[in-house]
Amino acid sequence: MIITDGGAPLVTADGTVSVVQSVDWLAIAPPTITAVVALALLVADLFVPERHKRWLGAGAVVGLVAAIASLVPLRDGESRTFCLTGDTDTCSYTADHFALAVQLLVLGGALITALLSLHRVHREYPVGEYWFLLLASAAGAALLPASRDLATLVVALEVASLPAFALVGLRRGDRLSSEAALKFFLSSVTATAVTLLGVSFVYAATGSMHLTRIAAELGSVPGQLDTLAKTGVALTLVGFAFKTAAVPFHFWVPDTYVGAPLPIAAFLSVVGKAVGFSGLILVTVVAFPGYADVWGPAVAVLAAITMTAGNAAALRQDPDRPRSAVRLLAWSSVGQAGYLLVPIAAAAYSSDDQVGATVAYALMYAVVNLGAFAVVALVARTKPLNRISDYRGLVSSSPLAALALAFFLLCLAGLPPGIIGLFAKVTVFSTAVDAELGWLAVVMAVNVVVALFYYLKWTAVLFRAPAPDTGDAAPLPKTADGTAPAADTTVAAPALTLAIALTAVASVALSGYPELVLRFAATSLF
Repeated sequence: MIITDGGAPLVTADGTVSVVQSVDWLAIAPPTITAVVALALLVADLFVPERHKRWLGAGAVVGLVAAIASLVPLRDGESRTFCLTGDTDTCSYTADHFALAVQLLVLGGALITALLSLHRVHREYPVGEYWFLLLASAAGAALLPASRDLATLVVALEVASLPAFALVGLRRGDRLSSEAALKFFLSSVTATAVTLLGVSFVYAATGSMHLTRIAAELGSVPGQLDTLAKTGVALTLVGFAFKTAAVPFHFWVPDTYVGAPLPIAAFLSVVGKAVGFSGLILVTVVAFPGYADVWGPAVAVLAAITMTAGNAAALRQDPDRPRSAVRLLAWSSVGQAGYLLVPIAAAAYSSDDQVGATVAYALMYAVVNLGAFAVVALVARTKPLNRISDYRGLVSSSPLAALALAFFLLCLAGLPPGIIGLFAKVTVFSTAVDAELGWLAVVMAVNVVVALFYYLKWTAVLFRAPAPDTGDAAPLPKTADGTAPAADTTVAAPALTLAIALTAVASVALSGYPELVLRFAATSLF
């Protein structure tokens, strides 16, 4: 295998390809550092005394910071590629603008998740396994946007997914956690099986696994193989549609988010979506542009149905139901997935680079949604029922947390002062208009108005007078041993406070200078 720098293959003077392996470690540093730190923490867990295992979390945070820092030298350079031969059309790894943007999102999301986890991991979960699984999933998610062949894409998808199954079910003795992990696992395995079948069909029709070669070969597929190729294209999209929580592949989301530990629910809502959307962009825009007439209408319909189903379900959430805050964020994430699909659908109808709007929206969504989950985690320390009604009067008991959550919800709704949310929605809306998908733009506009209701309703609860304690609160669903999670009355952990502060500062900065994110919408990513 050969690593090339800037796309230039290693060729000897006589024109032959050198068999000497020259690895560009900087290009592969983000996923490599994350994977190495994951293994180091798992091994260290065997030797570190129990009283010192909380320091493994600090090691995870440092490792993720180092992985993010490794992106800095790459941001202004040329694309770096990993090729099997001297032919740059057979590159399996490319550190280009698109890959770096998604890797920043993934590793930043994993870092916030680690901060949300620090205060409870050593008390509730097997420490070494938790940090290993979290970083292993993040490493797979960081590998996927740089993948440029179907085999690497599928492997990266599974490396990101398999540890996530275990993380969801890591809360021992919790019936909801075990049930959520089982649903997540079974539905994901089914989607992966369908995707592998699609990949095999595409390979049979084109004779290649590399995305750019597939795009070239699909244009000259013989008539008798055309149906096979179109079927393969459709089936390949299923696995990535599942990861994005697009309807009808969304049914696992509410129960999984509710049953998973709160930091892992936040991780899935951001990093899991980044995996799905980056994979979906690569297979549609890079590998299958010649079959845009197949996947374009399908993605457009998925976008409309997804945003409508997600917002409609969010409207129906009972504010007094246990864990209704997490369930509302789960359905909200389904609705947001519909908006993220719009630019991908528009790319099938327009020659312009539309998918940058998806990256811009995903970056905005990641920051504010992680911030919302961070405040939910803070409130859950003293009110483990985590009902929306538990947030009534939060501005009196914790004014800064209430203001932060209100700002995050306004960003998700697209209302000032959450300017970044408004600008991101307008950018996505304009891609549908530019691609002459007027009906999809109308559906999106209606759904944005519908979503305002439940975002503003939750925001208003924060500023209402606290409800009197009547003592008739519904009990939290019990664990397998017959107990319910107890309230954590200790002072908020510094790491949790830091997570809220980081996301709040980032959200305010992006609202003041939205060009930091929106420039992706106007830049060619490939």
